[in-house]
Amino acid sequence: MKDLHDMASRARGAFYAVSVASPEIRNQTLSVLADLLYERRERIFEANAADVDEASAQDLAAPLLHRLTFGENKLNQVIRGLHALCGLPDPIGRTLSATELTEGLNLYRVSCPIGVIGVIFESRPDALIQISSLCVKSGNAVLLKGGREALRTNQALCGCVRDALERTGLPADTAQLLETREDVALMLKEDTLIDLIIPRGSNSFVRYIMDNSRIPVLGHSDGICHVYIDREADLETALKIALDSKTQNVSVCNAMETLLVHRDIAPSFLPEAERLFSAAGVEIRGDSGTRELISCIPADEKDWSTEYLDYIVSVRIVSSLQEAVDHINFYGSHHTDCIVTRNPDTASGFMNKVDSAGVYWNVSTRFADGFVYGLGAEVGIATGKLHARGPMGLEGLTTYKYKLIGSGQTMKEVKSGLIGYTHKPLRDNCPF
Repeated sequence: MKDLHDMASRARGAFYAVSVASPEIRNQTLSVLADLLYERRERIFEANAADVDEASAQDLAAPLLHRLTFGENKLNQVIRGLHALCGLPDPIGRTLSATELTEGLNLYRVSCPIGVIGVIFESRPDALIQISSLCVKSGNAVLLKGGREALRTNQALCGCVRDALERTGLPADTAQLLETREDVALMLKEDTLIDLIIPRGSNSFVRYIMDNSRIPVLGHSDGICHVYIDREADLETALKIALDSKTQNVSVCNAMETLLVHRDIAPSFLPEAERLFSAAGVEIRGDSGTRELISCIPADEKDWSTEYLDYIVSVRIVSSLQEAVDHINFYGSHHTDCIVTRNPDTASGFMNKVDSAGVYWNVSTRFADGFVYGLGAEVGIATGKLHARGPMGLEGLTTYKYKLIGSGQTMKEVKSGLIGYTHKPLRDNCPF
C-alpha cells in the first residue's frame, strides 16, 4: 500500500511548481507526452492486451471491454487531443474583471489553478491522458485512480506523463497513480493537502465519496440521456438521431438510454425504429403503449432510471411536451437530453424547461464531449451546477484570486473621507 500522505504532500509541492510554470513549458510538456506515447505505443499496447485478456477471462461485459481497449485508434485520438490542447489559450492568469476602487487603487479578478485534484475514473485508459493533460495545461497537480481492470495500461500511460514532465523541467509528481481501493480511502482523508475530488461513476458511488470525505467533491455521475421525438419531428431525422444516440457507442455516458415518443407520431416512428434497433442488436424495453405498436420486452419503473451502457433502450410514449419534460427532469441524471422537432417554439420550450447540463435540438446526444466542444478534452461531464457544468475542460479546472494593486492607500483615509470609492470598471488587464 502506498503512503498516500506522502503522495499528497509531493503533489502539493509539485502544484506550487507547475502552477507558476510558463504556458510555453506546459505546452511543451504536452507535446513531449504526445511523442512519448507514440514512441512507446507497442509497450502500451502489450500492457493493454494483458488487461483485456484478464478482463475477458473474468467475463467483463462486451461494452466495458470496448472501453478498456486501447489500440491504434484511441492512441491517435489522444495524440490529436494533446496537440489540440496545446493550441488552446492559456487558462491561467486571465483577467476576469477589473475595477478601480479609488484613484490609484485597482482590483483585478484573475484566473488561477485549483491546486491538487484527486480524480477517480472508470476503466477507460484514454481518460488518464485526457485528465492529466488538462491538469498540466491548467497548472494543477493530480492524483489519478482508474479502474482496476486497466491497471497495467494506466501504469504505462502514467509513466509517459511523468517522464514528459521531468523532460521539460516540471516535477514528475504533478501526476501520480493510485492503484487500490485502499489508496482511495486514504486519499479521501487528506483534506489539508487535496483541494478537490472528482469521482466519475454511478450516483451511489459519488454519494459514497461525498459521505466519506471533507474534501470538496465535484461529482460526474450517471449519464441517463433522453431523446424526445416530438409530434412535429421529421421522421427520417428522428430515426437517424435516435439510432446514432443509442448505437454509435453504447458504453459512454452521453449515449441515449431512454427514448420518449409523442403518441401522435408513435404509430409511424416506432415500427421503423424497431427495425433499425433490431438490426443493430438493441433490445427494446417499452411501456404498455409502446408494446401495443411493436414487439418488445416490458419496461418497469427501474428502467427509467437505469444507465445501461449496453445495447438496451427503454421506450415510453408521452402525450405532450410537458409530459416528456416532466419525465426527463424526474428520472434523468441532468446530463444531456435532446428534442427532435421541426417546431422552433416547441424546441425552445424543451430547452428552457429541461434541467440538464446539455439540452439539444435535432442533434445526437453523442455530441456532449469536451473535445467536440473545442475544450481540448474533458475531466468528465459535470451534472451538478457548482462550480462547473457539462464537459469540464480547462476553465472548470481553474478558480480565481483577487489582486489588489495600490499606491499607499489606507482604510483610515477612506473612513475619514479623505478618499472615496469610485468603483469604475477598467479595461486593462492585471499587470501581474
